[in-house]
Amino acid sequence: MIKRRQFIQGSANTLLFSMLLGSKNSLFAQSASMQGPAFTWKELRGGISLFSERGGTIAVLKTKDGYAVVDTQFPDQSQHVIDELKKQSDQKIQLLMNTHHHGDHTSGNIAFKGLVNRVVAHENSLKNQIAAATKAKTEEKQYYPTETFKDTWTTKIGKERIRAHYFGPAHTDGDVAIHFEHANVVHLGDLFGNKRYPIIDRSAGASVANWIHVNDKIQKHFDKDTIFTYGHAFNPTEITCKKEDLMALTDYLEKLIIHVSSEIKSGKTKEEVMKLTAVNGVQGMNGDFLKNNFQMAYEELTEKNTKQ
Repeated sequence: MIKRRQFIQGSANTLLFSMLLGSKNSLFAQSASMQGPAFTWKELRGGISLFSERGGTIAVLKTKDGYAVVDTQFPDQSQHVIDELKKQSDQKIQLLMNTHHHGDHTSGNIAFKGLVNRVVAHENSLKNQIAAATKAKTEEKQYYPTETFKDTWTTKIGKERIRAHYFGPAHTDGDVAIHFEHANVVHLGDLFGNKRYPIIDRSAGASVANWIHVNDKIQKHFDKDTIFTYGHAFNPTEITCKKEDLMALTDYLEKLIIHVSSEIKSGKTKEEVMKLTAVNGVQGMNGDFLKNNFQMAYEELTEKNTKQ
């Protein structure tokens, strides 16, 4: 019998582990009692805290030399972050990074204009952000990356070394994993979500099959003590996980490809596949993107078959 991974490669050609420190010295302990119910701060370790409100999770690093911020949600949400940081100290924001280009992760960049001069993202993320803004005629609302990279990028702020890794096309073709090496915390953006059907954006270079390989690379690259944070969760407190939790996404994507491949072989049309209500063998997933997943997998598999 062909093993599942071999089948997938042929067909496609091919959590809660939060260290929430509630001490009086926590970065946002003083402001926690004043914050409105709309947003939450959670402190991890090594000066890193997570902000959740509307959009992709924002990570903030505080050092003696200033702040670094990863992702920005929307302008109002980013202003909440900025206001909270100003309450804590007069340190400058030294760096802004984006995990990828989607608006719920980059629309708030504009709030940081004039406050931070370095905005970093993968080269494909910049390409995709420009294309999306041009199509939507929202160029004036963007604060584009000022620095891009192809494979890896690194810098140091205070005692923390920050390294961004590009492992290939997945959710889009511009997703990166951002590693705070001293703290051993990785922001995955939308490369992983807590029990949510993923968004597969083929218009921005996504690949279901390659996403499986990307997830494999992530699991091999980081160690068992790494804390991963990701873009979205139904419960805003459940936005971190350990390495073994990432297997859930691999399992889902493999079963998605197997299921859709079977439907294609049986003669089902894309429209018929998109009407399916579950992926065979998958439980515990939620969200609004199952139809997207069936559509994107169908298009990817039939496109590959046409090219063969």
